[in-house]
Amino acid sequence: MRALLVEDDEMIAASLRQGLAREGWSLDWAADGLSGERALADGAYACVLLDLGLPAQEGTALLRRARARGDRTPVVVLTARDGLDDRVAGLDLGADDYLPKPFALRELLARMRAVVRRQGGAAQPCIGTPQLQLDLATRELQLPDGRREPLSAREFALMHALLERPGAVLSRAQLEQRLYGWDDEVSSNALDVLIYGLRRRLGADAIRNVRGLGWRVSTQAAGGPGAPATGLAHAAPPSPGHGRD
Repeated sequence: MRALLVEDDEMIAASLRQGLAREGWSLDWAADGLSGERALADGAYACVLLDLGLPAQEGTALLRRARARGDRTPVVVLTARDGLDDRVAGLDLGADDYLPKPFALRELLARMRAVVRRQGGAAQPCIGTPQLQLDLATRELQLPDGRREPLSAREFALMHALLERPGAVLSRAQLEQRLYGWDDEVSSNALDVLIYGLRRRLGADAIRNVRGLGWRVSTQAAGGPGAPATGLAHAAPPSPGHGRD
């Protein structure tokens, strides 16, 4: 999945990018408050990691302005300001969680999963449909026959985007925004390759192509009534190109 880090400390940013990448996260980094605000307005992020003591614009100002314009992206504040008043102020401004520095990466990851889960309206660690359940902690997909299918980082990000709102159609641009960060080298058919591979493993009915619009997760049981799946499942495998899935 894709997250935004707004942090002026280059060493912290480099460490987090490396650590989160190992866990399947694509992390964009903004080094000041104004750059962070522009990135948040332009991007589609699963969550934001926000420092408070930023150049150009304080993190509190970024958070206040984002919430004022209706941006509901989950925000985890990461800061050395660990006093009670600071924590209360950050949460009252609209932060979803508050983690004082220094922190353990495992705890940060758990908190990121929790705020993303709450954003989707799920108190439990799974989202999805009666047919497909995505476990946010283990990054596995539970199939109707009870099997648990492990997913790569890109596969997990794709299924998370689709299963947040089952039945909703997401365009190519929307999915690419969710999957790929600024520094990711992405070929023109990387998304097609990813979807083709998942449909071969899960069945053509699991991810339906809505011609000319995008893709959605079926809310009906496999083989049930509804519009026939179209597109990649009935085509030759797309060439992988150089996209990173």
